[in-house]
Amino acid sequence: MNDLLQNHHSGTSGPVECLGQTFASDDARRAHFLTLLAEKLQDPTFRKQEGFPKGSDAAILAMSDPPYYTACPNPWLAEFVAHYGKPYDPAVKYSREPLAIDVSVGKTDAIYKAHSYHTKVPHLAIVPSILHYTQPGDVVLDGFAGSGMTGVAAQWCGTAPASYRHDLELTWKKEGRTAPKWGARRAVLNDLSPAATFIATNNNQPFDVIGFAKAAETLLHDAEREIGWMYKTKHTDGTEAHIAYVVWSEVFICRSCSGETVFFNAAYDPVANKVRDKVTCSHCGAESSKENMDLKFESFMDAPHNRVDKRPERVPVLIKYSIGRSSFTKTPDQNDLAILDKIYKLSIPQNLPTVELPDCQMTRVGRMRTTNTGSIHHMYLPRAGYALSYLWEKANNLTDGRLRNEIKYWLDSQFTNLSILNRYRPEVSFPYNPLSGVFYVPSLISEADPFTAYKNKIKRLTSAFSVSRAQENMSMTSCGSTTKLPLNNESIDYIFTDPPFGENIYYADLNILVESWHRVLTDASPEAIVDRVREKGIPEYQHLMRACFSEYHRVLKPGRWMTVVFSNSRASVWNAIQVALQQVGFVVAEVTALDKVQGSFQQVTSPNVVKQDLVISAYKPNGGLEDRFVKSGATVDSAWDFVQTHLRHLSVTKVKDAELEFIVERDPRRIYDRLVAWFVRHDAPVPLSSDEFLSGLRNRFPERDGMVFLPEQVTEYDKKRAQTAQAPQMELFVSDERSAIDWVADFLRARPSTYQDIHPEFIRQLGAGWKKHETRPELSALLEANFLRFDGAGEVPSQIHRYLSTNYHDLRGLEKIDPRLNARAQDRWYVPDPNKAQDLEKKREKALLKEFETYKAFTGRKIKESRLEVLRAGFNAAWAVKDYATILGIAHKLPEATLQEDERLLTLYDMALTRTEDGA
Repeated sequence: MNDLLQNHHSGTSGPVECLGQTFASDDARRAHFLTLLAEKLQDPTFRKQEGFPKGSDAAILAMSDPPYYTACPNPWLAEFVAHYGKPYDPAVKYSREPLAIDVSVGKTDAIYKAHSYHTKVPHLAIVPSILHYTQPGDVVLDGFAGSGMTGVAAQWCGTAPASYRHDLELTWKKEGRTAPKWGARRAVLNDLSPAATFIATNNNQPFDVIGFAKAAETLLHDAEREIGWMYKTKHTDGTEAHIAYVVWSEVFICRSCSGETVFFNAAYDPVANKVRDKVTCSHCGAESSKENMDLKFESFMDAPHNRVDKRPERVPVLIKYSIGRSSFTKTPDQNDLAILDKIYKLSIPQNLPTVELPDCQMTRVGRMRTTNTGSIHHMYLPRAGYALSYLWEKANNLTDGRLRNEIKYWLDSQFTNLSILNRYRPEVSFPYNPLSGVFYVPSLISEADPFTAYKNKIKRLTSAFSVSRAQENMSMTSCGSTTKLPLNNESIDYIFTDPPFGENIYYADLNILVESWHRVLTDASPEAIVDRVREKGIPEYQHLMRACFSEYHRVLKPGRWMTVVFSNSRASVWNAIQVALQQVGFVVAEVTALDKVQGSFQQVTSPNVVKQDLVISAYKPNGGLEDRFVKSGATVDSAWDFVQTHLRHLSVTKVKDAELEFIVERDPRRIYDRLVAWFVRHDAPVPLSSDEFLSGLRNRFPERDGMVFLPEQVTEYDKKRAQTAQAPQMELFVSDERSAIDWVADFLRARPSTYQDIHPEFIRQLGAGWKKHETRPELSALLEANFLRFDGAGEVPSQIHRYLSTNYHDLRGLEKIDPRLNARAQDRWYVPDPNKAQDLEKKREKALLKEFETYKAFTGRKIKESRLEVLRAGFNAAWAVKDYATILGIAHKLPEATLQEDERLLTLYDMALTRTEDGA
């Protein structure tokens, strides 16, 4: 009870402070800012902001609780950050290594389960990241906030219980890290969706637990008194009982005999307690799948739209009810049918949304079209529609603004569960089973009892918010597009974000169901997803994500970090994200994948195979690097300056199960990729070829186990290395010519071999992961272009000599000119030393550019197969002389996947397109 009292919030509890102003009460604070917001809404310019939701002034004001939350772009965000945050000070030293988080942690926590949303990272998974990158009082931003878990995590840093703090500190100590600085951080939350931001603000503002519980219970008591008769049935002895749920079944027409069959009667197996895949016609006995039968429709008068429409004929087939603690089932009787008939004859309730669904992905899939479900009120059976409308009206009549929104938060948490999307699944005890991520209208609908649903939800919410302890002035929520955030430059300390990825989830479409009750809808035009209906492909998605990341880059303080959670299995989407990040100025420092089975992270070595949740750690370079680049330009010195800065941001060691892990971002080729992206982003030619870079890297920086370090970092690595049994190994995936060359190089470094020895192993590597439009190289051509073969003339090369003398007893101690050694060394391929490699690289590049000319001369429709190495060399050469037309011309000849699935090609193409559009 003490916890409940601590969270009690009253609109008239006394003076409150907000943005430096003192108000007599919270009601006075709300009234003041609502007046200001109402004035803002009258300004046409204010309403023209990108992502401004669709709703009347009255609806937006009713949903808002300014300045903490506005159901539109929040005009007080910049003031909030300026008042409570700290301005950027380049004199303040700040240094962090990247940190991976486990996005599966905390999914059973009460606050995580308080209100469902399509996707969300649990706040307990975000807390370690915020503790690592920030200090108490810092400001954290999430522009794709969803249900606001980033804000919950930011406040949790100051309210976490002692047991949690002890466990985390112990874990960090074992990892050799210093203890975190506990204390709440402030959060700025933004999302395009009014439904999401409404959840987010209620999760992050003080929750009046006592007032909410009393109001909710009173609301249910009044509703049961007024409309409880709709959910009554009679037991066999005439005793009145309460309905738990009613199963409604569609009716199908058999194509064999045209007879009508109630789906439930034909498909339900009472012995196995499950629905069969096959349906047996009750008239002719023909067995068929549901898809091979026709739905029976009935006509009805759609009063809100003043037209006759049709819907699937649905009949009640099963009622589950309870008397005391005992549960029973029955087939609906005449009394039940009479109650339903009485409900059908009532007029449409005033508060039930009648919004027609737009043409969108959700209306084209999941049986929405085949069942002719075209409006929000079609998604509720009459009884559920009346019950929810009654409760919503009572909520609207509450005068306390904060309490009203808490009640609406409670109510809209069940809007999907109480709709026709709730599937009846007899084998599952949980009563709410809508198919997630899509509008799917089942053939068997479970019409759940709202009274039980909401009573149980009261218990969950009071339990969750009794321990969450959210505070005033700690978070602010805005509803609008992340492409234009109302924040000042360089004002945010850290960004955690879980943006939509590709076409995984159609958020705007799905949120229509809840938002229609609030009368404020998402503006889907700037939604960053792949959406075929709205003609948004990968390029449009990348363009939108780039605009969002550009805003993140603008508002983040120099030298600070951003964590991006990525969940999509398509390589093209992954590349779009990486390119968008790097184009706006972020530098990726680490990409880790969560192994959900092992509960650990693996560093990603192949971005073409993305099967797990990824966590991207990226930083905004400090102003010093940018300033030096502007002064020196695209010089060799500026390249090494970037490398020096980048290495400082990378993890020095990664330990798993007492063994060191290979740090992918310290791989020389990965560092070169980041360097190229940096120069391309600055519209500058790359001053070093790949081989010049690799040779210079070895001369300037120490290398250990295939990884590059700063001199001051290598000591720490060596110390850790001495404590482990074996060196870390990078797992190499062969998917294109470049990775094939890398594989052969690794093979030959370990074992200089003849063509006959290499070939069987090489063929095994060219497996299922090979890129579809990439030409498979012949091993002989690959060896000739990139490696050296000992022909027996002169001394045996050191690499071969070392291998033979180590692995063959009879060859030990022999001189390099010994005939016996020479005989065993002949025709073995080996990796050239750096000096010879540069000559070989120049020869190879000349051959690649010659082949690129054949691509330029190609006159067919599409180049079906190509060599990525040729394309990369050609694009690089064209970029260096600002020949953007050649890049664009070749790109249009390539299959879409060739471009989208290669990060370097996509970067150069996208930047060439941008420069052309800008008239450069």
